[in-house]
Amino acid sequence: MNTDKIWAEAIAKEYAPKDDSKVTALKKLDKKAKLPATVFAYSFGIVSSLVAGLGMCLAMQVIGEGTAMLVLGIIIGIIGFSCCGINYPIYKKLLEKGKKKYAFEIVELAKEISGD
Repeated sequence: MNTDKIWAEAIAKEYAPKDDSKVTALKKLDKKAKLPATVFAYSFGIVSSLVAGLGMCLAMQVIGEGTAMLVLGIIIGIIGFSCCGINYPIYKKLLEKGKKKYAFEIVELAKEISGD
């Protein structure tokens, strides 16, 4: 077994011009359909977690003092945790919307690839 030959072929394959096949186009469409929902879910989740953390800091009086900050912290914490809780249902709705938007193109391309 000539490992140098295998290694050389692997490197040559990496630098060879890539042809855009239908499978690659199908993967790009699939990614295009799912990306907005994923970006929203991560962004909204991070912001919601930070808001919940701020509320916890205020409620435990790590920042701020007095009863007013405690109450404000509890309210902000509840808002943050609520947003964390609704993040997944919103993600599912956005994902469904994206799939509906690109469903026809994806199905047609998949039919062409499978040969039906």
